[in-house]
Amino acid sequence: MIRRVARSIREYKWPAILSPLCMIGEVAMEVLIPLVMASLYDYGVVMQNMNIVVTRSIQLIICALMSLSFGVLSAIFASRAGTGFAKNLRHDMFYKVQKFSFSNIDKFSSASIVTRLTSDVANLQMTFQMMIRMAIRCPMMLVLAFISANRISPELSRIYLYVMPVLALALIALTPVVFKIFDRGFRMMDKMNNIVQENVHGIRVVKSFVREEKEIEKFTGISSDLARNFSKAEKILALNSPIMMSCVYVCMLTISWVGAQMVVASGNNPLNGLTTGELSSMFTYTTQILSGLMMLSMVFVMLTMSRTPLRRCSELLAEEPDLVSPDESIAVTTVPDGSIDFENVGFRYAATAQHRALKEVNLHIPSGATVGIIGGTGSSKSTLVQLIPRLYDVSEGVLKVGGLDVKCYDLKTLRDSVAMVLQKNELFSGTIKENLRWGNPEATDEELVHACKLACADEFIQGFPDKYDTYIEQGGTNVSGGQKQRLCIARALLKKPQILILDDSTSAVDTRTDASIRRAFREEIPNTTKLIIAQRIASVQDADMIIVLDNGQVNAVGNHEQLMKTCAIYQEVFYSQQKGGLE
Repeated sequence: MIRRVARSIREYKWPAILSPLCMIGEVAMEVLIPLVMASLYDYGVVMQNMNIVVTRSIQLIICALMSLSFGVLSAIFASRAGTGFAKNLRHDMFYKVQKFSFSNIDKFSSASIVTRLTSDVANLQMTFQMMIRMAIRCPMMLVLAFISANRISPELSRIYLYVMPVLALALIALTPVVFKIFDRGFRMMDKMNNIVQENVHGIRVVKSFVREEKEIEKFTGISSDLARNFSKAEKILALNSPIMMSCVYVCMLTISWVGAQMVVASGNNPLNGLTTGELSSMFTYTTQILSGLMMLSMVFVMLTMSRTPLRRCSELLAEEPDLVSPDESIAVTTVPDGSIDFENVGFRYAATAQHRALKEVNLHIPSGATVGIIGGTGSSKSTLVQLIPRLYDVSEGVLKVGGLDVKCYDLKTLRDSVAMVLQKNELFSGTIKENLRWGNPEATDEELVHACKLACADEFIQGFPDKYDTYIEQGGTNVSGGQKQRLCIARALLKKPQILILDDSTSAVDTRTDASIRRAFREEIPNTTKLIIAQRIASVQDADMIIVLDNGQVNAVGNHEQLMKTCAIYQEVFYSQQKGGLE
């Protein structure tokens, strides 16, 4: 888990190495300063030797400047390493998400992915920076300060050995409890982000149904739970400070009592035993050792807090895409034509699912045909067409495009030959031109206009003041549903695909515009295989063939006249829509 995430350090490994090395230099200088001060006092001030006073003063200044320099360099290197690591980790995770199939994405909620890419990475960045600085500083400070204190007075330095186990036991007792609380807290954060995302995305529905108070109540509830959870963790962690300070005061009092007796017994003579300068150094080492322990406890806290983000980021990086291209040496990079064959195809959304979304589908769709697909809600119409560009893989049987199994194609080649206008249309922030060029980045302005005319979008675009340079707001909120659908159709046409799939993508346009789009398809792209999923029979009745789906199975196949004679489901839908039209 750690190794997987640590791969994101990459080119920042040298700053990550230099930061702890500089930190060792800083600690060494800090530990040396009390020894120099003790020598200055005992051999310079007490003995009134100005040469020693001047020499030791210069040494103090040099040690202080070196400590400052090492500290600044360590901070700079740690900052570079930490921010670079976070940048690479976010890149690696986002890159991995882009490679996921739909089934991979289904395992993680969108709110969870956002949380992992933002707050989880930020937590790991802080922990990483603390690890390459504080995690080195604390043990080094403990070891060097204890060695120095032991050289001055082995008797007094034993006091530290009695105090350290108390702090260690406190850390061992607190850490498991706090970890469980933080783990629960990060799951709550996922839930809170999901509530915010749903509310912002559906704000028009919220306001239409006057549900603001209910949404506020829902958010306040999870936010309060999150606050209580982290507050509970902080209260437990707060016990660390009084335990730490109690140990500091006990050490100070004991060293003061025992040390004073030793100074008096030695007559403050460096040759006979402990001196006043050495006793003051012991106080400094006491602070350094116990503050080192306190910082070490904070490192444990950060590690405890980061354990859950580490696991969550590692899970995302460890997830392997279900759909991958075959090896380059055998991958087919050309789609011969737009013919489609379903041979006894079955599909489950999960390998363990008992229910099959599609069952025993056998179809042959010739290249260039116009195919209508109708069926009731939940009949797996969208699932059927999503198998064609391998957004999902079939669970049973074989699906062929251009006479070859879709698994033989390079994924990019296959998906470039298939253009889909999904049931849920998405436009991105940017101009109309920028959105259209998602279909073909190299498309000329003339090609953009031609595609928009085919999709009946040019007429409303010309009505905008900035025409094709009109800015589309996030999610396409400044265009209507029908306009959004037509722009998405134009974007798909710019791919010049061999297979065009319209997944109920003309539901928001009027019947006249719908007919104009279908007529343009017949005249302008006759060699493209067109699959049209629709709820209105008027949208598919002139298709070369119509597929009727029912409960994941093909109920009937034929043209309009044939289905009107043989298919009860088709007849029922037709007469219900005709009756509605007459009324």
